[in-house]
Amino acid sequence: MDAALRFLGGRARTVRETERHLDACEYGEVEVYETVERLKELGLLNDQSYAEDFVRTRLATKPVSRAHLREQLLMHEADADAIEQALNQVDEETQQRTAVAIAEKYARQYARLPEDARNEMVVRRLLARGYSYEEARAALRCTKEEQTE
Repeated sequence: MDAALRFLGGRARTVRETERHLDACEYGEVEVYETVERLKELGLLNDQSYAEDFVRTRLATKPVSRAHLREQLLMHEADADAIEQALNQVDEETQQRTAVAIAEKYARQYARLPEDARNEMVVRRLLARGYSYEEARAALRCTKEEQTE
């Protein structure tokens, strides 16, 4: 239990991350299971709250698409149901708003480039954050409309 608590002390973790850590510390299967179950009972280990906090934090600090969030949560090995419920926070309006915010950021960053090159770079950045090509082009159009107003 002490090893698990030290592992959880730095930041929140998923159930699977904790199980892997305890396995790596060479604890027995029964000890790992009992420890994880006790941590769940104490509310210190909860994939649902982990996934919801992860999505909320990412959207507030470095917005990415719903697809990119799903990939990141899968890398943390969060429970699939917890991931889907957490991603319900990201509706179409939020997805579009974050894409436009990112497009505006990069449009300012690449303002010295010729318009075609700037547009290409903005779209590339959006694609890298997991937005579809259509979402990226729509965000770029919104950015241009705001600049002309």
